[in-house]
Amino acid sequence: MSLRRWSVTLLAALVALVTIAPLLWMVSVSLMARGEAAHFPPPLWPASPTLENYHLLFGSFGVGRFLLNSILISTLATGLALLFTIPAGYAFAKLRFKGRDATFRLLVAALVVPGQIGMLPLFLELKAMGLVNSYAGALVPWLAGIFGIFLVRQYCLSIPDEMLEAARIDGASEGQILRRIVLPILTPIIVTLALYVFLSSWNDFMWPLIILADQDLYTLPVALAANSRQNVQDYEIMMAGAVVTTLPVLILFLALQRYYLSGLLTGSVKG
Repeated sequence: MSLRRWSVTLLAALVALVTIAPLLWMVSVSLMARGEAAHFPPPLWPASPTLENYHLLFGSFGVGRFLLNSILISTLATGLALLFTIPAGYAFAKLRFKGRDATFRLLVAALVVPGQIGMLPLFLELKAMGLVNSYAGALVPWLAGIFGIFLVRQYCLSIPDEMLEAARIDGASEGQILRRIVLPILTPIIVTLALYVFLSSWNDFMWPLIILADQDLYTLPVALAANSRQNVQDYEIMMAGAVVTTLPVLILFLALQRYYLSGLLTGSVKG
């Protein structure tokens, strides 16, 4: 048994090393002097670590502006997604209205449709509304994600109907029930959904590239992709940009991963 445990531990350590090695090398290259990573074979560690690449990013390339854009869009997307998704999921789980089940089945069926298919119709619709090249246009796809509605609904199904009926008998409105009873119970799934939306909107590349034409509105992934065309041989600067893009969400995920995984696992078995 001891040998088996050590074998599993060693295998897990090897998998973790293979997974984290590219991230460590990315950080290492970002601290190298210009042109150092172009040598063959490429060095694993910088001969003389420097922050010059980060100075260039935030100075000459203005990455600070794009970082603020990503923070703003991801934060607003998360807040708006929770605002619309939680009541919708609760309604599909606990409220009775005409066409509820048929509408939910249609939404679930739409999950299998690739999101890229709907980008052109959505772009044309937003163009007609005058929302192209704006923060509002970039936020629209995150307002009420079907996956989030499904996740909240599955979790809400576990809430006893008797508890909600008792609150209604006491004179509580549906809004009061949602705020005072349902939301505290939904805390794990709210954290899970918030983290999911924030990470997805932060890493999104295709939609901001389509909807945003003004470079001042670019998010980090789009800005770094545009910058890479001008500095295709500057591996150190590109890796520094990758670190700036990856590090905030990586720290956020590691800090909240316990709630994220708990919410996903619990939501998958509820209802």
